Amino acid sequence: MSDITGLPALPTTGIDVPNVSSDTSRLASRANLEKAGKQFEAVFTQMMLKSMRATHLAQDIFGSKAQDTFRDMQDQKLSVVMADAKPLGIGKAMVDFLAKNQAALQAEAAPAAADGSATP
Repeated sequence: MSDITGLPALPTTGIDVPNVSSDTSRLASRANLEKAGKQFEAVFTQMMLKSMRATHLAQDIFGSKAQDTFRDMQDQKLSVVMADAKPLGIGKAMVDFLAKNQAALQAEAAPAAADGSATP
């Protein structure tokens, strides 16, 4: 076995990354959390569609790489539309799960639910 004691220690604090913001105020917004939930739902739906397309039930006679690329782009747009129009509910479940640990986000959700403005 080789001796690795001569390697310098990695810094654990004080790492300064110029393009990464240390502002975490955007994480405390319910709107940002719901937007992330919709995006997660779209990505999940896209992965589901891709998995469904990967199953080959018959031989594709006229298939090509261009057609596969177009179908992937079409599935990407379709997944975004599906997440907006008729969501599966996994995005909302994720939002609810993440918000229950943050009291400020729970307080924002309560008035919206009371007004009936929350989406089903």
